[in-house]
Amino acid sequence: MRHPIIQLLIPIFLLLAFILPKDVFAENSIKRTLDFAGLERSYLLHIPSSYRSDMPTELVFVFHGGKGDGHQAEEFSGFSALADAQGFLVVYPDAVKGQWNDGRGVRRFHSHKKKIDDVGFVLALIDTLQAEYNINPQGIFITGASNGAMFCNRLAAEAPERFSAMAAVIGSMAKPIAKDFNPTQPIPVLIMNGTEDPLVPFKGGGVGFLGFRGKVIGVEACVKTWVTHNRCNEQAEISELPDIDPDDDTRVIKAVYSSEVNDAEVVYYKIVNGGHTWPGGKKYASERIVGKHCKDIDATGVIWEFFRQHSGR
Repeated sequence: MRHPIIQLLIPIFLLLAFILPKDVFAENSIKRTLDFAGLERSYLLHIPSSYRSDMPTELVFVFHGGKGDGHQAEEFSGFSALADAQGFLVVYPDAVKGQWNDGRGVRRFHSHKKKIDDVGFVLALIDTLQAEYNINPQGIFITGASNGAMFCNRLAAEAPERFSAMAAVIGSMAKPIAKDFNPTQPIPVLIMNGTEDPLVPFKGGGVGFLGFRGKVIGVEACVKTWVTHNRCNEQAEISELPDIDPDDDTRVIKAVYSSEVNDAEVVYYKIVNGGHTWPGGKKYASERIVGKHCKDIDATGVIWEFFRQHSGR
């Protein structure tokens, strides 16, 4: 049990861990804005040098965690470097006052209290980017961490027809979203969570160190929700991945729920003993604060490979 003072200081440590000069972006990353619903919304767009206007290209949305921004998401995920190597566009949107309206209904968060239409913003941003760039409409993907992952679950539930696949890391589905869950069509889903996450409870419940930031369903309940909706086989093909870094004290179990009626599989990476970190990504806080950091897989590479498999749906 952490000392109460440490629990109060943890959110400050997490925020400070991501403070970087806001004008320092990856090469070919541009800060832009979009007026939507009476607000000036901002986002970071990364365009690989290989982009050609005469060739359709994939677009990946990466959503930051709570109190973060697009610059932070670019830093911790490493998606821009992968985009340069693989030739796809990446967009890192900014939430209003650092919190996506993921459906938890936390009144202390401005975007929740004011019911900011983040789903509408993302759909408008897709339209804007499609008007400017040659984007494959069957190659638009969403991923995110923590609050960003919870928002991905909401996006996939409310607008599955606009995306080819979704990947949620260290987040789950808000209880209100799960209660009214009724997507119009299946969508391939990848879920990746640590069993010892101190912020997003693996078995569900209150979010945050003190549990006062709304409630989510358990990770495996979230997996089952998507498996049922996508009409996947209830029995998964399970494998334990190689323990590449024995010193990280984690291991990865992969479960693949395939479907015989569509290609909307659900792939679940269970990070045994893992904490609130992006596997294989940049370490942003100590183990005492966020738990163990898995180095056995590269979440960014795994997610992109999953997306590539479902491009052109």
